[in-house]
Amino acid sequence: MKFLYWLAWITFGAAFRSFLGLRIDGREHLVTEGPVLVAANHQSFLDPPLIGCLYDMPLFYLARKTLFSGFTNWLYRQWNALPVDQDKPDMASLKSIIRLLKAGHGVVIFPEGARTLDGSLGEAAPGIGLVAAKSGAVIQPVRIRGAFEALPRGASWLRLARVSVCIGPAIRLTPDDLTHASGREGYALLAKRIMSAIAAL
Repeated sequence: MKFLYWLAWITFGAAFRSFLGLRIDGREHLVTEGPVLVAANHQSFLDPPLIGCLYDMPLFYLARKTLFSGFTNWLYRQWNALPVDQDKPDMASLKSIIRLLKAGHGVVIFPEGARTLDGSLGEAAPGIGLVAAKSGAVIQPVRIRGAFEALPRGASWLRLARVSVCIGPAIRLTPDDLTHASGREGYALLAKRIMSAIAAL
């Protein structure tokens, strides 16, 4: 584990518990070995470290490419962040994620693609369906609550709010699932299934 990743893991975890009263439900469902695709709703900039604190292994994350400039380019890469164009997601980024999963790593994806504007759940983009189908990785649904209240989109300062993370039962795709998850329509249906699992938490 990179030193700065470990340092951030310790620091963010302590801050979430101390200032936001972080509560974690469903730890018994946490997949901690082998490739895992962590799929969570996207409420805030707090979401990636919130999910990272759940795991004792390093995870990889997607971050919009405009954040990768100068010092932050180096810092985000130390935190295992991968640049992605939110406006025009490219196959190169998706292929990088699939390679990481096939190599046995954990990757965090927010199916909605962007942070919520009002705290509600949005629709999943088909990209996560493609990644799930091509990698065959175990899918870990996660539901975040309270992060929108603590640091909503457009806010400059952290607000005190109770934050909770609920971990759901893993989705393990069967050969039949993978057979039907092909083409844009199949990827979209799989993405919808993953988003429904998040919504149910």
